[in-house]
Parts: sequence; C-alpha cells; structure tokens
Amino acid sequence: METKLIKIGNSQGIRLPKAVIEQAGLTHQLELKVAEGAVIIRSAKRTREGWEDAAAQCHAASGDKLDEWNITLADFHGEWEWK
Repeated sequence: METKLIKIGNSQGIRLPKAVIEQAGLTHQLELKVAEGAVIIRSAKRTREGWEDAAAQCHAASGDKLDEWNITLADFHGEWEWK
C-alpha cells in the first residue's frame, strides 16, 4: 500500500485506513521506531496490562489471603543466625 505525507499544522503525517488500524491492533497510544530507513508504528506496551483481571481472579479463588504467608524469624527456631 502506498500513501503520501500530508500537512498537519507545522508537521506532516499519514492517514491510516480503519482496516489497517484494526488489522494491526493499534490503540490510542503508539510507539514509533526508526530502523533502516523505515518507521515502525505499533501499539505502546502498557505496563501491568492485565494485572487488574489477574488480581480479580486471584481474589475470587481466595489466592490473596496472606495469612498463609505470615512467616517470622521465630518460625525458624535457630535454623539460621542473624548476623
């Protein structure tokens, strides 16, 4: 597919057809990279993407109960020495 640069204010840009945006899975936040004379456009990686759903699933499965994790130094009964 070929396209032309268009004037956008003091910059230039390209228009991407809706089908291209959908096929590439592009979102509002994009990452641009220049490599070997090419411009690569892809959706920006979202930090912690999916964590909210994973936490909800963990909670539903009671996997977030931290009372099982309550280990103190007294639990080791001298197995190791604090230096």
